[in-house]
Amino acid sequence: MASEGGGGFQDVGIIESIVEGGPVAWGTAIILVLMSVASWYVFFVKMFEQQKILREGRKVRAGFWGAPSIKDGTAKLEKNGAYRQIVDDGMRAQDQHTKLTDPIDQHDWMLGSLARSQGAINSKLSSGLALLATVGSTAPFIGLFGTVVGIYRALIRIGASGQASIDAVAGPVGEALVMTALGLAVAVPAVMQYNWLMRRNKSIQEELGKFSNDLHGYMMSGGQVKPQVAAAPARPAAPARPAAPAAGGPGAGAPPKPAGGPSINKA
Repeated sequence: MASEGGGGFQDVGIIESIVEGGPVAWGTAIILVLMSVASWYVFFVKMFEQQKILREGRKVRAGFWGAPSIKDGTAKLEKNGAYRQIVDDGMRAQDQHTKLTDPIDQHDWMLGSLARSQGAINSKLSSGLALLATVGSTAPFIGLFGTVVGIYRALIRIGASGQASIDAVAGPVGEALVMTALGLAVAVPAVMQYNWLMRRNKSIQEELGKFSNDLHGYMMSGGQVKPQVAAAPARPAAPARPAAPAAGGPGAGAPPKPAGGPSINKA
């Protein structure tokens, strides 16, 4: 955008438009920038947490169910991981059931304990996503507020000068357009981040639910019921190499016989 100053035109960029807008434009821009920084921070933190649980899930399928006992399988899980937390809570619930003065059915007690453990993990995964939803829904309106202020300032200038010349309204109109674009630039990534993280959370919750059900059956059956683990494919055996003849043995150093049968010496 350009505005006429003196005898020529000078470039007016995004920063210049915001600076010209005054304290209201400054405050609006600062709020949008802070919202953007917060949304990207939450996105990367939650993505790291999700990736950690997904990596643990691969380890569970590879090592936990193939262990000879639940203690050996627990030792193969990460100490502070989600799957380790479910196993620890299940074992704790199994020990606590014998201490109840009026015991309930062990299956119900175990199901409730595993459900609480899984709910705590799901709650931790969902923390912070409300911020992304808030940024995605409110950032366009905050940008719209800056747009309205910019248009209002343009109208004030038109009324003060008595004419709608480009040099009078270029600054406020440019500020209004910048605020609209800034609000959308903050809101659109936040909405995409929220939807993507929610989809991954749903997948993780399904895997944790399957693991909890399998663990319940495993613990209630004394290790007799557990999911089948696919065996690792066996490597093909290397082809056997022909044995080399021993030194000095039969055939060692003998020249090969010519094909076509024995030769006849002529007198």
